[in-house]
Amino acid sequence: MEMVTHKYITKPESLRCTGRIELRELQFSRAMIFAIEEINNSSNLLPGIRLGYQIHDGCSSVPMAVKVAFQLTNSLDPVFYTGNNCSQSSMVMAVVGDSASTPSISISRIIGSFNIPQVSHFATCACLSNKQQYPNFYRTIPSDHFQADALAKLVKQFGWTWIGAVRSDSDYGNNGMASFLKAAYKEGICVEYSESFNRFHPLSRIQRVADVIRRSTAVVVVAFAGLGEMRLLLEVMSREPSPLRQWIGSEAWVTHPDMLKFTFCAGAIGFGIPRSVIPGLRDFLLDLSPTKVASSPILTEFWEDAFNCSLEKTAVRDKRLCNGSEDIQKLQSPYTDTSELRITNMVYKAVYAIAHAIHNAVCQETNSTSQCDKLSRIESKQVLTHLKKVNFFQNGYHVSFDANGDPVAKYELVNWQKSTSGSPEIVTVGYYDASLPVGQEFHINKNLTWMEGRTQIPVSMCSDSCPPGTHKVLQKGKPICCYDCIPCPEGEISNATDSIDCTPCPKEFWPNAERDTCSLKPIEFLSFSEVLGIILAAFSVSGACLAVIITAVFLRHRTSPIVKANNSELSFLLLFSLTLCFLCSLTFIGAPSEWSCMLRHTAFGITFVLCISCVLGKTIVVLMAFKATLPGSNIMKWFGPLQQRMTVVSFTFIQVLICTIWLVVSPPFPMKNLTTYKDRIILECALGSALGFWAVLGYIGLLAVFCFVLAVLARKLPDNFNEAKFITFSMLIFCAVWITFIPAYVSSPGKFTVAVEIFAILASSFGLILCIFAPKCFIIIFTPEKNTKKHLMNK
Repeated sequence: MEMVTHKYITKPESLRCTGRIELRELQFSRAMIFAIEEINNSSNLLPGIRLGYQIHDGCSSVPMAVKVAFQLTNSLDPVFYTGNNCSQSSMVMAVVGDSASTPSISISRIIGSFNIPQVSHFATCACLSNKQQYPNFYRTIPSDHFQADALAKLVKQFGWTWIGAVRSDSDYGNNGMASFLKAAYKEGICVEYSESFNRFHPLSRIQRVADVIRRSTAVVVVAFAGLGEMRLLLEVMSREPSPLRQWIGSEAWVTHPDMLKFTFCAGAIGFGIPRSVIPGLRDFLLDLSPTKVASSPILTEFWEDAFNCSLEKTAVRDKRLCNGSEDIQKLQSPYTDTSELRITNMVYKAVYAIAHAIHNAVCQETNSTSQCDKLSRIESKQVLTHLKKVNFFQNGYHVSFDANGDPVAKYELVNWQKSTSGSPEIVTVGYYDASLPVGQEFHINKNLTWMEGRTQIPVSMCSDSCPPGTHKVLQKGKPICCYDCIPCPEGEISNATDSIDCTPCPKEFWPNAERDTCSLKPIEFLSFSEVLGIILAAFSVSGACLAVIITAVFLRHRTSPIVKANNSELSFLLLFSLTLCFLCSLTFIGAPSEWSCMLRHTAFGITFVLCISCVLGKTIVVLMAFKATLPGSNIMKWFGPLQQRMTVVSFTFIQVLICTIWLVVSPPFPMKNLTTYKDRIILECALGSALGFWAVLGYIGLLAVFCFVLAVLARKLPDNFNEAKFITFSMLIFCAVWITFIPAYVSSPGKFTVAVEIFAILASSFGLILCIFAPKCFIIIFTPEKNTKKHLMNK
């Protein structure tokens, strides 16, 4: 439109449209005429009534749209009435249009005051669904609310989370992009930039938008823009080489044939109104005789531009005079292209919707025929009332409106694919139907071609997906789609891609190396099958065998002086107890059970007390024997064999009593130790009562110290073979082992606690058996000449 500068000196000139005719808009206007003529020739719809029409060029301009709106409300009347009784004799019954949202808003606000219904074929702004502001507005094309939702689902479908966004700086672009961004946010999609522009902006503003697209890291660009703005942006971008971009387009431009000339956008995808067929329309469009063309300034301009000739004899220099050889049948232009009647069918349905509303207002159905009162005068308000209720099929296409004046949202998913000739063409590859159940609205039924003809889906992400075993940590100051992938903390897993948090494993489970699965923790205990268990068991059995062998040697030589001199009864009892000590260490090996836990500690405590009691008895016998050699001493009768036995039984009974109380009050029990190691379970015996355990050990230690003190006192007695010396050494080893056992036992982890206890049992047992019995066996076997009473009695 030509801009007018007001100087307030002279009366302003009328607004005038400039530029070339938009051929697709010309097709829309001719389709309206075709529909009206079809209705006028129909015997079923408005029989006997003819519809008239006026066609105005809105120039895609708000000032021109406002002027047209006032013309429509006043029709051809030259005077605007200012009195109370405003004349409505020439007021139109309904309006079809505009093709753009912003002019439609302006028209609706004006004609809505007069209750004139408006049915648009291409104004998709979701704002027009507001019936409080636009009560007279209806449309046959879906609202952008549905298209925005469909575009967000499309972007999500292909895993794009990092996109750029451009829009027209208009009601269509701003409202459409706002709806898209809201839907995209719900789908977890981030926008690197969102730029707006208008075709009336300076070229530098559009150049800046193009530079933002070039510099961005987002591969996918969603363009919610009008045809004029998008054409201008792509022209600017085509002047300089740009990185490849995957374009996602709104209906306004992605289905327009003229846009296919921008071949660098090949692979673009978007949603379009479903293709349609209108029988007879093509013949009507091509039925342009010279007389029809000459009688219409618009058709004249179209004809002259299409064939580059002039119908006037006063031809322009660079144009020849049209000579009648021009053949519109061979003309390839958006006007003659009826292969994809998308928006054109919306015009066709809008005209029929208004016709049905008028029909329902003035006609009555009787005996399957329509009787219409052609003389009745109806008001536009009546048409508006009946327009809300229309519900019919035309050429197989359903027409109805919901409470917001919108139809059911149905779209085709289109893709710019290269044809056999190498040029892009629009191919339908799927659909979107908002009437289907949630999750089933979107469907793709053909292969898509992406930017530069690729078959692989482009990747557009701020950060790569986090694999299982990691979780997302947002980068400071950046959108939620920009993050770092951090391995899950110890003991936690993530088994899905792009996990926000990691999940702790249950107590008895532990993550695998990849930290994406919780596996049952391995159970650990000192078993007979492992090297350490085998070694300890071998020493245990070896010690028991050694004790049995020594017992056999002593039995065979029980009458020899060295056996008799060392209290053979206590020696055999000591060997028996040492055999039990060696064997009780086997109860510590293997999986703990309720019985083994109770047996291992009590058997160990009782057998060791029996062992120490025997050693203590032997030590006391040595001391008593020395005292008995003194003149007038009668002490041995107080510590004879019976007293020795009673001493051993008494000391052992005390330990049995301690163990019984322990087992009754709080016995040891098997347990799973989950705290020592995080990655495995230790099967061990809990003490039940720590006091009971340390009482058992303390009693053993008390006897050992007492025995050690007595042995030290008797170590220098004047015998050639003084057994007290060997008992001293054995008790020294015993005490040293068990003193070092305590810190080692407390600090050893897991199964090594059991190994330390077994080692202490075996070490102290071997110390006793080697110190006390090895010298005697050596004399018996290797130096029998010393095994005489005379030798033993020597000082």
